[in-house]
Amino acid sequence: MSHHKHSTKHDIAFGIDIGGSGIKGAPVDLDKGEFAKDRLRIPTPQPATPDAVAKTVAEIVDSFDLDKHVPIGVTFPAVMLHGVAQSAANVDSSWIGTDAQKLFSDATGRRVVAVNDADAAGFAEVAYGAAADVKGVVLIVTLGTGIGSALVVDGHLVPNTELGHLEIDGHDAESRAAESVRDREGLDWEQWAQRLQRYFTVVENLFWPDLIVVGGGVSKHHKNFLPLLDLRTKIVPAKLFNAAGIVGAAALAAEDD
Repeated sequence: MSHHKHSTKHDIAFGIDIGGSGIKGAPVDLDKGEFAKDRLRIPTPQPATPDAVAKTVAEIVDSFDLDKHVPIGVTFPAVMLHGVAQSAANVDSSWIGTDAQKLFSDATGRRVVAVNDADAAGFAEVAYGAAADVKGVVLIVTLGTGIGSALVVDGHLVPNTELGHLEIDGHDAESRAAESVRDREGLDWEQWAQRLQRYFTVVENLFWPDLIVVGGGVSKHHKNFLPLLDLRTKIVPAKLFNAAGIVGAAALAAEDD
């Protein structure tokens, strides 16, 4: 895989991806953007309170023989302002206002960088995936239960964009165009593509990106809907799929070190 060389002094960083159902972690080879060892997955504790999740994160870190100086990045399904959760999607509402970065650092006894999950996945596509070596403005949009977004400019992340929540035609965009809506409303690919066309047209007119990358599980079926879109911007499917969160968190942690 091509990628821009990271100005990092590390060969390995550790990434952890926190989701509503599972918490997954693996060491990442920063040269290749691939797992250096098989990932470990532990079911997300229920309820997913800060203390319970932090214990699980520590358990994952402890199960790998990591040097003390290996950067650790953790994705979290929330807006993360300087490590503090401002929202809580699919986790316990007690996360709101929690300094996740401090919590995870204390739990592991190491320095941990905490980032939004869509930001991590998007950054991975720029560092190692579908947007490697693309200059300028790249928008990565994840189509799933909702719509996640990451905006990267010349390799630098603009954190916490919430472009799935743009109001378009009087609707919260993700309530019309997310992949879950296609499923729930029984839309065929053409009908859903019309929703995506409207969404991506608004987004490209606001941001004028050089490239749009589409991620999320449905991006595996990109041949069914991307060719139906008529946009000014080149639009391509993501490459890293399920590895993107872990890889992106690791890469962001290494850059931040």
